[in-house]
Amino acid sequence: MKRSALSFHYLASLLMLVALFTFGCNKENKVGETNMLYGTDSKVWKTDKETTAGGDKVAQTDADKDTELRFYANGNFNMSSPAQTMQGKYTFDQPGKKITLTPDGGTTSMAFDIVNLTDDKITLKGADGSEMMLESE
Repeated sequence: MKRSALSFHYLASLLMLVALFTFGCNKENKVGETNMLYGTDSKVWKTDKETTAGGDKVAQTDADKDTELRFYANGNFNMSSPAQTMQGKYTFDQPGKKITLTPDGGTTSMAFDIVNLTDDKITLKGADGSEMMLESE
């Protein structure tokens, strides 16, 4: 009887460890629901950090730190920085983990892979492999 209880305890502990490990691994690099991008109506995202395609950290200028990207529930976006402003439309492919920004009056769009999207963080990966990590305001 003692051996059976010990085996059960060991098995339960092992299952709990596997569950915790699985949950911890799945939390990182997860693309959440569409409304995490814009909240209830709109949400402001600010640059937290950037990396090059090789993974090296890019030094943030004051202008980078002051850049805001706002996504609206209606599919519009607005980006503003001390140097420029841009507005337009975006499409978010949640299952495909992609977002495409098309500026008003522009003929080309900017497409990014979404590496991670939670309520307070988003990581966008450019075609060249560079990444931009943003935090919600």
